[in-house]
Amino acid sequence: MTTTQTPSATAPGPAARRRRPHRAWSVAAVTFVTIIGAAAFASLPGLLIEPLHDPDTGFGWSRGTIGFAVSVNLALYGITAPFAAALMDRFGIRRVVAVALTIIGVGSLLTVWMTAAWQLILYWGVLVGLGSGSMALAFAATVTNRWFVARRGLVTGILTAAGASGQLVFLPLLSWIVDRHDWRPAAVTVALAAFAVVPFVWLLLRDHPADIGEKPYGATEFVPKPAPLPGAARRAVTVLGKAARTGPFWLLAGTFAICGASTNGLVKTHFVPAAHDHHMPVTAAASLLAVIGVFDVVGTIASGWFTDRFEARRLLAVYYALRGISLLFLPLLLAPSVRPPMLFFIVFYGLDWVATVPPTIALCREHYGEDSAIVFGWVLASHQVGAAVVAFLGGVARDAFGSYDMVWIASGALCAVAALMALVIRRSGAGAGQEPRLAN
Repeated sequence: MTTTQTPSATAPGPAARRRRPHRAWSVAAVTFVTIIGAAAFASLPGLLIEPLHDPDTGFGWSRGTIGFAVSVNLALYGITAPFAAALMDRFGIRRVVAVALTIIGVGSLLTVWMTAAWQLILYWGVLVGLGSGSMALAFAATVTNRWFVARRGLVTGILTAAGASGQLVFLPLLSWIVDRHDWRPAAVTVALAAFAVVPFVWLLLRDHPADIGEKPYGATEFVPKPAPLPGAARRAVTVLGKAARTGPFWLLAGTFAICGASTNGLVKTHFVPAAHDHHMPVTAAASLLAVIGVFDVVGTIASGWFTDRFEARRLLAVYYALRGISLLFLPLLLAPSVRPPMLFFIVFYGLDWVATVPPTIALCREHYGEDSAIVFGWVLASHQVGAAVVAFLGGVARDAFGSYDMVWIASGALCAVAALMALVIRRSGAGAGQEPRLAN
């Protein structure tokens, strides 16, 4: 027998339901905070090059050796990402992220007791690289794909900006610690930041809207939670094999490799020591990177908004072209003090820093549908391989030529190539997985 109950006795009225934010936004907020905590470690490598190179404060290791450890970190960050996306499908987002944060904390903490270069490569390169790879942008793509149907571009931009926000929060603090104390307390700070986020992930993050009986944001129908998929590694490799037979994958991977080379590999790793070569204080150079983080947030969220409304491949072409032009001017701007042209570069570069991510994810979704998060994980792997190569070669170039000028100019030329590659990416004929364009 069915009983009839009045709406007031069973649930809030329509007006109350409209006022209550969808749970997807709280999940996005937890994801944002989580990525901020994980981003703390990414702020440190560029600050470690000079202290570890200096025999008085570190070990006298060459910049090439230190750059190699950073390159291992960046490469593993990328290679781990597609497998992490598949592991999230198998074991759930919450478990994978909590374990990843713990590995980051352990790896960073162990560097305090290192005495040889191979330990830097193992602790910071391997452990932190594996942990951070599981916290990569594939994590943001997985959350966005599961919890949102509408506003995916905007949410992708917001979650991508979380990494920049972490840089903004931690860079000035870490540079102050390194300058006033030592690099070891800075490494401990990074470890504590990663450990501190674990309880929030475990208590507040949810794997799927179906876990709480809700539809994804913007969906018209309830979406059941898919069964756990066994063989996470096999699935990641299988998806790669399918994607690798398509032209758009290689174009996206190539452009994103150049993106990584010109951001994480070059500016994030070598900007501080390059500025220090021109007698700029380390704290001032680190503060400039933090300012990049401020405008990165603005640029990335704006890029997500643009991605919901404009053709993604054209956006990528514009972003890469502007980035390349700005890098060509950088050798002329480095000086002992911060001048207005340098501030203009920082603002300009910050707006463009990871603005490439929302349109890249949108193109993965358009061409690869349900496999798009794993495909983007492989595209992100190319991003980090590009970053790793330049992180290493940048240090080698500095050791060999006594200057970073050649690296800035070469990276600017690569960005021009990426702009042309983006324009070649074809539109998906079936529009698989493509989002509807929003009117407002």
